[in-house]
Amino acid sequence: MIESLEEVIDDMSASMKKAISHLEVEISKIRAGKATPQIVDGVTVDYYGNPTPLNQVANVTVTDARTISIQPWEKKMISAIEKAIMASNIGLNPQNDGNTIRLFLPPLTEERRRELSKKVFGEGEQAKVSVRSIRRDSIEHVKKLQKDGLSEDIAKDGETRIQGITDKYIVLVDQHCKDKEKEIMTV
Repeated sequence: MIESLEEVIDDMSASMKKAISHLEVEISKIRAGKATPQIVDGVTVDYYGNPTPLNQVANVTVTDARTISIQPWEKKMISAIEKAIMASNIGLNPQNDGNTIRLFLPPLTEERRRELSKKVFGEGEQAKVSVRSIRRDSIEHVKKLQKDGLSEDIAKDGETRIQGITDKYIVLVDQHCKDKEKEIMTV
């Protein structure tokens, strides 16, 4: 029975790590005034009738702090890439010079910085909900183990450990959000 309690706790930790990883990916997509290739990660291009991620039809690089350069592997894909960027609603207008497409990130206004900060904390709240849901499921699992013969003391200790691990991950979510907010609010 103790082995299955350890299994529950290990599974819970792994699931919470995945929730944190998902949060990191989501907040990396929120631009903080600096150009990163992740800004165009969600863009899909119509490549011969198939929706294809932009990074599979072009080379995406950062030329300076505010410019993303997109070099298509096939020259005739430039117009399709432009259309995909416009349709993706990432808030950037592509500029085409015939060979490459450049995306210039405008400096962020104070109001826009606050909006982005709210978006970061919204993602953080979703991560917290995920972590708490994982905790709830784990505690239910421990209660089932207790019904199947796990002693009450061991079950209570397991629930205490589960709560401690949950608290650690909630603090980690808050820290990620505060770090990203600091990055966004830095002029």
